[in-house]
Amino acid sequence: MLDVLTDTLLDVVRLIPFLFLAYLAMECLEHKAGDGTRKLIRWAGGRGRIHAGPVIGGLLGAVPQCGFSAAASNLYAGRVISLGTLIAVYLSTSDEMLPILISERAPVKTILAILLSKALIGTAAGMVIDCAVRRRGREREGGIHDICEKEHCHCEQGIVRSALSHTVRIAFFILLVTLVLNLALHFAGEDALAGMLLNRPVLGPMLAGLVGLIPNCAGSVAITQLYLEGAMGMGSALAGLLAGSGVGLLVLFRANRDKRENLMILGLLYGIGVAVGIVAELLW
Repeated sequence: MLDVLTDTLLDVVRLIPFLFLAYLAMECLEHKAGDGTRKLIRWAGGRGRIHAGPVIGGLLGAVPQCGFSAAASNLYAGRVISLGTLIAVYLSTSDEMLPILISERAPVKTILAILLSKALIGTAAGMVIDCAVRRRGREREGGIHDICEKEHCHCEQGIVRSALSHTVRIAFFILLVTLVLNLALHFAGEDALAGMLLNRPVLGPMLAGLVGLIPNCAGSVAITQLYLEGAMGMGSALAGLLAGSGVGLLVLFRANRDKRENLMILGLLYGIGVAVGIVAELLW
């Protein structure tokens, strides 16, 4: 039990710098940046005419740290980055997968194959989604003021204080939810998961995708360890790891006001992960 509490606190503490910097960037963009700077940042986030955001998101997501998915969720809620960029970050997020693969001395080819697959799938999916959104003319505008209105903060007190206020609120929310999820996984155990996922070409990826959607680092840890132990195939592992976005979904549901849109994003994430997983399971 003490290990669960310690792991939960460490997970949240590691996220705080990413959350604070994301909120600070949005505050600066809203209150300090000029029109030229805003256009440049939105171009990098995939909200310009050139689809650069998903490529950048796919690369950043591969870095072994779930803080990027949390930051991306905040930036999307503030309409700094596009939907495609957000999905690219989510799909490519490696979370705790890479450190575990390295520590368990997994073959280099396996590590590179998983990382490249996640990054390429994330980038491709993000670009397709951005193209579809633009063609339908559904790209939404907004800003940090939407988040401020929801949380009733006082931005007039300064951008640093406002960013810190947002960070404390979301960090406390993540702490509570992550603790509950970690306790549930602790008592459920990996053996129960292995029994559900082993040798199930279609159902395995579907169940693994649900495990991947668990909004904390424990999901990626469980999936990676089960794969290394031979308790699930590559397809199921890919489904879970693609659907997993660390605490990104938690931050999204907390920061983004459009709950229907949040559910749509969750469905996209799960659908892409499971579809890729089923294909990989049948071909591997």
